[in-house]
This record gives sequence, C-alpha cells and structure tokens, in this order.
Amino acid sequence: MTTRTTRRRVALSFVIVVLIAVLFVTRLIDIQVVGATAYNEASSGKMSIPETVYGTRGDIVDSAGNLLATERMTYDVTVSPRNAKEFSRKTESGEVTVTPQMAAKEIAAVTKQSPDDIITIINDALADDPNSDFAYVAKGVDVDAFTAINSLDIPWIYFEQNPSRAYPNGAVAGNLLGFVGSDGTPLAGLELGEQDCVGGVNGSQSYARGADGVRIPGSTAVTEAAKNGSTLKLTIHSDLQWFAQQALAATASSQNAKWGMTVVMEVKTGRLVAVADYPTFDPNNIDAYAPEDRGSRAFTSPYEPGSTMKSLTAASIVDTGVATPLSQMVSPQYIEFPNGAKFRDWGPHPANLTLQGVMSWSSNTGISQLGALLEPEKRYDYLANFGLGQTTAVGFPGESAGLLRSWDEWDNQSFYTMFFGQGLTLTSIQMASAYAAIGNGGLRPPVSLVESCTDADGNVITPHQPEPVRVISEKAARTTVDILENIVTHGWLTDYINVPGYRIAAKTGTAEQADGHGGYSDKFIVSLAVLFPADDPQYVVLTSLASPDSNSNAAIVSDVNNLIKQIIKTEGVQPSTGKPVEYSDYY
Repeated sequence: MTTRTTRRRVALSFVIVVLIAVLFVTRLIDIQVVGATAYNEASSGKMSIPETVYGTRGDIVDSAGNLLATERMTYDVTVSPRNAKEFSRKTESGEVTVTPQMAAKEIAAVTKQSPDDIITIINDALADDPNSDFAYVAKGVDVDAFTAINSLDIPWIYFEQNPSRAYPNGAVAGNLLGFVGSDGTPLAGLELGEQDCVGGVNGSQSYARGADGVRIPGSTAVTEAAKNGSTLKLTIHSDLQWFAQQALAATASSQNAKWGMTVVMEVKTGRLVAVADYPTFDPNNIDAYAPEDRGSRAFTSPYEPGSTMKSLTAASIVDTGVATPLSQMVSPQYIEFPNGAKFRDWGPHPANLTLQGVMSWSSNTGISQLGALLEPEKRYDYLANFGLGQTTAVGFPGESAGLLRSWDEWDNQSFYTMFFGQGLTLTSIQMASAYAAIGNGGLRPPVSLVESCTDADGNVITPHQPEPVRVISEKAARTTVDILENIVTHGWLTDYINVPGYRIAAKTGTAEQADGHGGYSDKFIVSLAVLFPADDPQYVVLTSLASPDSNSNAAIVSDVNNLIKQIIKTEGVQPSTGKPVEYSDYY
C-alpha cells in the first residue's frame, strides 16, 4: 500500500513538473517570439541607452606654446518628465524628501531660470506625451554649472555634452585660425586645413537604466573608444601678431582703407612670425563679421603689387649682369615703346639716372627699359623662381597662386608694365617670400606657418618642406639689398624709417587698382617692403593698404617703423655692423 502511494506521488509530481515546464516554455516563446516586438518597444529607453563619447579637438598654440585655440565643453541639461517625482536625499541630518518643485528651484538657482519655467517644461512635455522621457531644461551651460547641477543628485536630470571651440585671445590670429561650425565641423583657416592634426574622432558607449529612469551604476560599456586630436604648433609669435594687427588696424581705419595686410617673415627660414589682416574677425563670434572678412587676404587675395616689384626686376638684371647699380640711362617722364606700350612716371625727376637712381626715384620708364634687356623666357624663369604664379608650401585653405601668365602670352603693354608690378598679381605671402630670397643670399626658403603636430603620446610630426630654391646669386642678392638700403639713406624714407643702430633696406609701391571693366580706377594699393638689418637681413616686413584716403606710402611708413622696433625688442635682433655701400643716383 505504501509503495503504491509513493508511486502515485512521484507520478503526480512528475506531471506537475512537466506542466510547469510546458508553461515556462510557452511563456518564453510568447516573450521571445510572439510578443518580442511589443516588449522591445515597451522597453525602449529603459535599458541600453547609447551615447556619443566626444573626441577632444586638439589645441592650437603659437611658437612659444601659448594657447590660441582650445576645446571647451558645454552641457545641455535634460529631464525625464515621466520620472520627475519626489525622491529621497541623504543629508548630514538624515534623509529628506525633495519634491519636483524643490528640485526645480535648486536647478533654477544655477541656470538663472525661474523654477516655474522648469516645472512648465516638465508639464508641457507630459501634456504632449504622458510617457515623455526627454525634454531640455537648459542648453549650453558651462562646466561650473554642470558641476553644480550634477552635485544635486536629482535622479531624473541628465546631461548631454556639447564640445565647442574657444579662442582665448579673441581676434589675435583669428584670420589664420579660422573657425568650426556649431556641430564641430571645421569650416575655414587652419581649423580646416590642419584637420588631420587637430581633429578628434568621436567614440560611442551605452549604459543601462532602470524603469525609474535612473542610470544603473557600473552598466556603461564602451562600443568604440574616442580619439583626441593632436596639438598644432604654429610659427606665429602671438605678441607680435597682436602688435601687427593693432598697428595695421589703426593705420587702415585712420586712412579709411578698404583692406590691409601685414606680413612678418624670417628671412633665413621662411617662417611666418605674424600675418595680420584688416578687417579681421574674432572666431568666438563669427556671425558678427562679414563673410569676406573671416579669412586671410594675405593668402587668398592676390593684387597688382606696383613698385615693390621693381626689387625683383633689379635683382634679375643684376644677376644676369646686364646692369649694375651704376648703369646709366635716360629715364623720361613719359615713354612710348615701338610695340605701342606707353606709360609715365608718377612725378618729375632727373632724366639721367643710374639703376640706383631708377630705384630711388621709382621710375617706371627707367626700370622697364633696363628690364627689357632680359629675354622674355629668362624674365619668366626669374619670376617663377621667386615663387610667383604658384601657391606656397603652407597650403593654406583657399590660398591663391596669383596670376603669372607664360611669357608667350604677354600683351604689348604688360610686356613692360610687369617690370613695375602691373599686369600680374600676387599675394602678400608670395611677395614677402620673394624679398626673403633677396635677403637670404638669393636662396628662397619654403614658407612655413605650421611648426609641428604633437599627439597625446608625445609623438612629434613636422611638415614636409620642399628644398630652398636658388633664385639669384649670393653676390647679386647682396648688391640688391645694398640698392634697397640706398633707397632709405638717399630719400624721404630716411625721416620715417629710422631705428638707431639698425640699417634698413626698403622699397615702396603704389599700384593702380583695376576698375573691374578692363581698366584702372583712381584708387591705389600702397605698399612698403622692408628687409632688416640690411647688413645681415633677418626679417621681411611687408605692409599693403587698399584705397587709403591719401594714396601715399607715408600713410603706412611710420607704423611699419614702430613694428620694426617691436620685432627688434621681442626677438632680440642684434644691432647692425659696418657701413652701407654708397651708390650714386645720377651720372
């Protein structure tokens, strides 16, 4: 009897176990197969939550490591409206209950909102969707505000990261740095051109949260690691950049100039120490500036240079030996050539001039006669070797190559006017580079704006630079610098460019501006190119103004003189030695 009873109980137990197993399997099938879609939809937003992990954009620094551009993180404060309920908070005196109204008041004290505004945001979201799990409370709060709100430990408040770009020095070098969009996309300048260096790569991760909307501790899983950008180091000296921008802006605004540019370059290296543009902009607030002012005209806007071009012509004819500083010629006020080309000089001057006198008096008729002694092919080769008609090694976004037509495409007029800077175009960077070649013993170094790119591990990458280009002989270069120094010691520049203890070489330029209809307007671009110290040139300073009121070089010479003094002070340039070579202007 006992045995039969035991058997019945075992059989009954087995049946019950089987029935329970069948029920579990049936329920499992229902959950994982039949009702999977519905359950997934219901659990959406309650478990695995993806989020972006931002790769920090790299800093941009000047030649001394001073910060020019950096990443700044801001935060959007968000709320889960359906979970915005009272909660308990542990304090030193025990647990306290915090109502949504109390929490809203705490948040508002940081964000400078009204507590009622925050409650309204929650209520409006719930009115639209009773299961609403997301609404913005405040956007773009800084790190201090984020820290303050986060420390409140409100379980239904969350944060979204918003990386943004900050430029601590405002407009200083803004023309070079460029800017990024609100989504972090580089849009202009070095931010765009050096994206491979400074650009970060975003990663992703996910975390789990419970039905109450609270993030589950320890649930974060990294899907893809973020990669931070590298540090971009420039050749720019931020103090000199600031000084150059201030001096240029003061001169340009006082002269009502349309635009202006100043370039400071190391003669022996081609390194750009300062590149100032007017007008310029503050990349912290790009919407406040006209689109055409959000870049660097020194790189992107070619112009007819005028008489600063005569230095390149003089260097070429001296190098070939067709003329010396004392070569004699008749330079009339007006000249007409057999091919029909005709033009005049800017004002009266003696007719019997040497090459030195042609340069000192800036005679168009004289330099064109001497320049014509060169074969056209040879002239073109010199101009190309000086770097005209081609972009520099910098590769600045939007950089222009200017216009240098092949010698067999020159028309009758430009065949001669190119000698004095009309009929071709170039950028300020190209012209500064050409003067650097003259100052560097005839060897043109590649232009550089970026010194290095250093990643988070300390690996340093330096840009590839082409080999220097031999343009003229060392002897011809030295003679040309002497000619330019005589321009300063012989003429009106002496009273303006005068730095005790330092010899200065310079050439002015006044170029007619095209009127857009195939002719020239009554407006000019005035320029001044300087090499100093003349006995052993270390720096080129080139300044140009478009359409100044006075149309005179005197408008810029005084400020350039002050910039020279600042460079000497900042860079510790040693005083000159020896005495200038003297060449006569007349015969």
